[in-house]
Amino acid sequence: MAFRLIFLLLPILVLTSAGLPEKGPLPEKKPVKTETVPSPPKADNADKAPSPVEKPTPQEPKPEAKQKTEPKLTIEPENDKEHAACLAALKEIGASFREEKRIDDGKGCGIDRPLSLQSVLPGITLKPEGKMRCETALELARWTKEAVLPAAKAALESEGPLTSVNQASSYVCRLRNNATTGKISEHARGNAVDIASFTFKSGTSIEIQPRDEDSTLAGAFQRAVTATGCLYFETVLDPGSDEAHENHLHFDVLERKNGYRYCR
Repeated sequence: MAFRLIFLLLPILVLTSAGLPEKGPLPEKKPVKTETVPSPPKADNADKAPSPVEKPTPQEPKPEAKQKTEPKLTIEPENDKEHAACLAALKEIGASFREEKRIDDGKGCGIDRPLSLQSVLPGITLKPEGKMRCETALELARWTKEAVLPAAKAALESEGPLTSVNQASSYVCRLRNNATTGKISEHARGNAVDIASFTFKSGTSIEIQPRDEDSTLAGAFQRAVTATGCLYFETVLDPGSDEAHENHLHFDVLERKNGYRYCR
């Protein structure tokens, strides 16, 4: 009986010794899904060490701009003796004039002892009468007597005697050539007069205009009186000088170094 029981249990023991698992197959493990949380983006300079705060370099105070100081323009005072001598010479030549009160228009404009010239010579009026310094009036009278009258007699005798010298500008407070910047005009000091034309007894007027190529007697007359102007005035500008003088002769008595004269 015992032998039979062992015979029946023998197959079970054989299977156990063959290494069969004591338990059934384990279920496969499913992979666990994990959500990946993205890390916050790094700033561009996150890897860099923070730079120290730069303090502004103190700037040296700028030196104050030097203000340009322009020379103060004043009215040139007249010398007593020279002025008295000029008035005497002007009366002797036969000019007619009226002494005026001192002119001071500011900015260097004015005349210490002005006069209004009415006629440059007996019978020859200045139209219109002009305010100027005595020296300017005297040189205008001398030029008319010694240069204009002989030239008129030679070139325009048929027109009769000269009756008027017509001026376009005498004293006026302005800059040169009526500019907005630049030097003050000699007109603003009473040193200048502009001659526009000459009128004769016949009624004919010879107007100042570009006449370098004018072959008439009128052209010869204008060229003659222009050229002789530099014998009396320190500055002579005619229509050939520039556009600003196309219709007149500019005369002034501005004194220059070494007696230099500017004639064009």
